[in-house]
Amino acid sequence: MRAIIIGAGRGIRLMPSTADVPKCFAEVGGQRILDWTLDAFRQNGIETIAFIGGYRIEKVREAYPQLTFRHNADWERNNILASLFHAEDLMDGPFICCYSDILFTPGIVRELVASEADIALSVDTAWLSRYAHRAQHPTDDAEKVTVANGTITRIHRAIPESDAHGEYTGVAKFSARGAALLRRHYRRCRELYAGRPFREAAAFEKAYLIHLLQDMIEAGERLAHVDTPGGYIEIDTQEDFEYARRTWG
Repeated sequence: MRAIIIGAGRGIRLMPSTADVPKCFAEVGGQRILDWTLDAFRQNGIETIAFIGGYRIEKVREAYPQLTFRHNADWERNNILASLFHAEDLMDGPFICCYSDILFTPGIVRELVASEADIALSVDTAWLSRYAHRAQHPTDDAEKVTVANGTITRIHRAIPESDAHGEYTGVAKFSARGAALLRRHYRRCRELYAGRPFREAAAFEKAYLIHLLQDMIEAGERLAHVDTPGGYIEIDTQEDFEYARRTWG
């Protein structure tokens, strides 16, 4: 099992913490966000770890020479989905991918690895307790899911709070078959939508990962959910950063 960390963006809403370093260098509980991520993977025996960088990638290369790197040089003009697929050559077997601006426990990784599903997404079922402290990041910006019989039926920001089973944490597992399905659907959608609007994105290149995942659901693929009641914090704003420093670790 390999891990792929998506960390190309700057995180402008976390200024001044990202004035000269990537967002994942912000420190919580005495170590960087990236250190917490690496620890969660390594506690589960995952030592082969790739980092997709863009903004200030040289800082990450210098501090973490043990990682495998992929460079998204066009990070200012694309988004998370395109960024992830800068590591498509590393998706030839099972992998876990995650966003670089999140804190999550080793237990989340353990439960994902244990899932028998080809594609499994970690879902925070206690998500609303965090949003009570997020005036700068409303619930309509959360990557929410609805589920039925262990399967994700929809993943979308527009899902009403009352209908949401939880929030996608940004951590997902793909078996070898799941990785092949992800690549196949990405290539299909890229061929159809390159340079054109794709779902809610103005262009395919600006799409989020959840846009492709929802497209896969509608194409009949099964995405399982692995629930966690907390054990996860997204750090999108200075407000989130301060909350994490008060509550994490």
